[in-house]
Amino acid sequence: MKIIEVKSLSIESVKVIRFARFCDHRGYFTEHFRKSDFAGHPEMGFMKGVEFVQCNESCSHKGTVRGLHFQWNPFMGKLVRTLSGRMVDMILDIRKGSPTFGKIICYDMPAGLDKDYSEWIWIPPGFAHGNFFTEETMIEYFCSGEYSPGCEAGISPLAEDIDWSLCDEELKEMFDGMALTTDLITEKDKEGFTVKSWTDDDRSNNFLYEELG
Repeated sequence: MKIIEVKSLSIESVKVIRFARFCDHRGYFTEHFRKSDFAGHPEMGFMKGVEFVQCNESCSHKGTVRGLHFQWNPFMGKLVRTLSGRMVDMILDIRKGSPTFGKIICYDMPAGLDKDYSEWIWIPPGFAHGNFFTEETMIEYFCSGEYSPGCEAGISPLAEDIDWSLCDEELKEMFDGMALTTDLITEKDKEGFTVKSWTDDDRSNNFLYEELG
């Protein structure tokens, strides 16, 4: 695996890992994951101790909104990439005591089959995660914890008390245009917690900044 670049987003714990594709007249080849490269790269120390135990794939139709989901016992970090189409990833800080608590960021991840690189985005435990899709899209994500249905919750992406001040304005406008009109969002997601109602829930104490970092 040839890692080209590792960068932090507006919330520093969220990372984007860019890796090379080797292109020729036939198409391209890429090695999208190698454990030793993740462990040995000098900029990948934030992945130390992370072991992936589950891998998921999903397909979403144009106009779909998913999230914002999170889990504890066990915690679940996610390493996500777009296989085809275009995903815009949404990441909301729910670490109580964090300087960016309640703030959300978005990252645009089109598949771009003509590019000589692709990307992973790493969402560590302590964040609510979701995405929206501007076209038919397939994504894949590695998980650092197995799915635990009794220990999951979600904050509605429509919650009025989410702080969008760190989010790219064009992506926020794109989300607003989609989320307020689409019927491709579950009632469970639409009716999830607000930031305040989750904060008032005792289970939110599983996500403390001083413990998760």
